[in-house]
Amino acid sequence: WQTGPVVWGTPGTNGQHAYYQLIHQGTKLIPADFIGFAEPVAELSGELKAQHDLLMANFFAQTQALAFGKTAEEVRAEGVPEELVAHKTFHGDRPTTTILARELTPSVLGQLVALYEHKVFVQGAVWNIDSFDQWGVELGKVLAKRVEPALTEGA
Repeated sequence: WQTGPVVWGTPGTNGQHAYYQLIHQGTKLIPADFIGFAEPVAELSGELKAQHDLLMANFFAQTQALAFGKTAEEVRAEGVPEELVAHKTFHGDRPTTTILARELTPSVLGQLVALYEHKVFVQGAVWNIDSFDQWGVELGKVLAKRVEPALTEGA
């Protein structure tokens, strides 16, 4: 089995060219969690409120696209040239979890951190590994001490 979920992300549309493409059409199935907040962290007006609404629309649309995809027939029905059909086809059936809170507060942030810590702990228990040891990190620190003199000599 594969171990070690990766927990990282970025706000809304910033991620679509960085890694959403991998999640949508990559050869490896990548379950993804989408975390959104119905209310922005501060009172917004005008253009900024519209930006939050756009991010939330993208939040829901990406999970819908991952779930249901787009068939070749749907792409062809849009008049897309045949040589592009395969590129614009999405299989769907990509698992996501949608976590929606009213707003980001210290309490909600703490709950999210606790959720992911617990998830990592339970997975480690199931896989019989210590999810919180740092042997790989420790090796990197040891090697860094060997490399550092080469970088600082004569600096």
